[in-house]
Amino acid sequence: MENGQKLKPFCLPDAENREICLKDFSGKWIVLYFYPKDNTSGCTQEAVDFSLMEKKFAEKGCVIIGISPDRPVSHQKFMKKHSLTIHLLSDPEKKILEEYGLWQKKKMYGKEYFGVIRTTYLVDPSGKAVHVWDNVKVPGHSQEVFRKLISLQEN
Repeated sequence: MENGQKLKPFCLPDAENREICLKDFSGKWIVLYFYPKDNTSGCTQEAVDFSLMEKKFAEKGCVIIGISPDRPVSHQKFMKKHSLTIHLLSDPEKKILEEYGLWQKKKMYGKEYFGVIRTTYLVDPSGKAVHVWDNVKVPGHSQEVFRKLISLQEN
């Protein structure tokens, strides 16, 4: 998925096992981020950072949606443990992760495995990705995304 491309539609369960579809947010700005796993250090920090800034994003007409392969019950516990307020969706079959090209072979400590490539899309109200962050580094990321949202809305 690249800048200017319309996002592929999807529906996934949230932490309460309710089906949430991308089209439910039609006409809004969206931060759509993909992360590897609930309750790992980087993923927790990213979710906490976005939750802390959620009101600022909402004031700008923007919703925040995180997607991982974790099941809804995992998201539920994760959200409660860390007081998360953003939308977390579950893709345990990795259909959307694969469709977006984010379920890839990775290497760590000499071992190869498949996992999520941490990626964030900033989506405009027409449903197009207007900015993409690949291989996201978590520290400062939520602030960077917010600054980009502001700059795009001002143009």
